[in-house]
Amino acid sequence: MRSSNPAFSRNEAFTRGGYATFDVATPSSDQLESQYGMPSAVRERPMTIEDVVNKGGILFAVLLAVAVPVYFLAPPSLLFPLWIGGIIATLVLGMVIAFSKTPKPGLMVLYAAVEGAFVGAISAFYAAAFAPNLIPQAVLGTLAAFAAMLLAYRTGLIRASGRFKKVLLIAALGYFIFSLVNIGFVLFAGTSFFFDTGILGVGLSLLGVTLASLFLVLDFDFIEQGIRNRLPAQYAWTAAFGLMVTLVWLYLEILRLLAILRGSD
Repeated sequence: MRSSNPAFSRNEAFTRGGYATFDVATPSSDQLESQYGMPSAVRERPMTIEDVVNKGGILFAVLLAVAVPVYFLAPPSLLFPLWIGGIIATLVLGMVIAFSKTPKPGLMVLYAAVEGAFVGAISAFYAAAFAPNLIPQAVLGTLAAFAAMLLAYRTGLIRASGRFKKVLLIAALGYFIFSLVNIGFVLFAGTSFFFDTGILGVGLSLLGVTLASLFLVLDFDFIEQGIRNRLPAQYAWTAAFGLMVTLVWLYLEILRLLAILRGSD
């Protein structure tokens, strides 16, 4: 079962038995000796969790370097163009990255910058429409959810089993389809189910937060499989990119939930 995270779903390197073990016979002692005798320029070292953390730090640093100035300095007239332009640009870049057979660090850094503009603009919109303290609350909520999912995964409380993945992917597909229907209502009826201040809006927001949080478990699992399969270090970019995509999704879902709860007061 593949992850539906675009950073992993098109990349067989992160599937079980992928890259290093799929349809590959166990090497003999002579073959291993030959491989380890290769020059370092030919034989790239395997990916480690430190590589993923370092590359993730770079991507998030770029995202924040763009998001913070946009949030504090962008005039209100630019927020909507940055919002819409960010959505379109991240969709295009995301598709290119997802369908690439090898990691594209340059495109991933560019994606982080564009997404930073989008996150900064939409955060400024929420702060102006509701309250500035929603932003730090959403950030803390995202970090808390990340820590909770990591703890649950590491302790075995939540396992990325085949059934878990299947149910989660089906739920995410349903959520995506409903989101498209909601866009239609926004365009033609001027109303949004997702911003309803009643039970429906709160329930949809809680569903979005839950789905994004559980997708972190899939990301953790695919990163672990990549390390276990001894992928080349360059794939740390792909792993870090996948986590960034999921964490931004989670932040936006938490931000919307807080805004709905604030609006219903």
